[in-house]
Amino acid sequence: MFEILGKTNIDFMGKRRIAFMFSGIMVLLGLVAVIQIGRGAANLGIDFAGGTAVQLKFDQPIRIDQARKALEAHGLGDAELQEFVQENKLLIRVKTSTTIEEKVAERVMTVFSQEFPANRFVVDSSTEIGPTVGKKLQQDALIAILISFAGIVMYIAARFELRFGVAAALATFHDVLAVLGAFYVLDKEITLLVVTALLTLAGYSLTDTVVVFDRIRENLRFRRRDDIATVINNGINQVLSRTIVTSLTVVLVLIPLVLTGGEVLHDFSLALLWGVIFGTYSSVFVASPLLLIWPGGPGRLLKRA
Repeated sequence: MFEILGKTNIDFMGKRRIAFMFSGIMVLLGLVAVIQIGRGAANLGIDFAGGTAVQLKFDQPIRIDQARKALEAHGLGDAELQEFVQENKLLIRVKTSTTIEEKVAERVMTVFSQEFPANRFVVDSSTEIGPTVGKKLQQDALIAILISFAGIVMYIAARFELRFGVAAALATFHDVLAVLGAFYVLDKEITLLVVTALLTLAGYSLTDTVVVFDRIRENLRFRRRDDIATVINNGINQVLSRTIVTSLTVVLVLIPLVLTGGEVLHDFSLALLWGVIFGTYSSVFVASPLLLIWPGGPGRLLKRA
């Protein structure tokens, strides 16, 4: 396999305290984001906050900046627009927080009928999500994430041992909270697509952690006389080049999606991009050090390896 770094001898365990401080800050931001999402105080999409999505198909192309100005002039400045240029379609999403007397879908159609009378359109789809449904989707998303963590613990516990499963689950939990916290701080919209990205990165982080754990476990079996921190460091260094090459390959795919993927794919790709970075980091600086501080001390870890 192509190697970027070659053979390395980095003392990762010696830097674990600094890494834990950084990770603690990211986890704290993530927990704040979870609390704010539960209170409805975060930037939630219509999937969670409730709202209306209307997709219109026009006879002629329509410029998205003109459409936005028309909506702003009629009190719908908070609407989110997505353009499908080749099909002359426009998707308009309005959250429930926009207060109007008539239905949002009817208001949107009225705006475009008045502002662009020469450009006729038909309604491709119209969806309304009430606050109650949005709350239910929040709960379902949380349950899905918790189930994924439980599955991670059981899989790693069966593949390795319980201590490895707990460490992998905590590292994955760290990655999800880190991305969620970053989205909250930057006021990015949190939608079901972002939740999908979080579950996807959980799987990626788990895969990377398994590779690192497999080499550490192998070293624990054949290097019992070595210091436990040295054994873990050696295991990480041995797979470091592979880890970086794998992550870099994914990053090179995600960057174009972030830059040119459009409004729908942007946040999804951005969540995955950050998730890959945090996932690579956590495999080295979160999951592995947790093995070092496992209850019972390093001696117990060596004894049971």
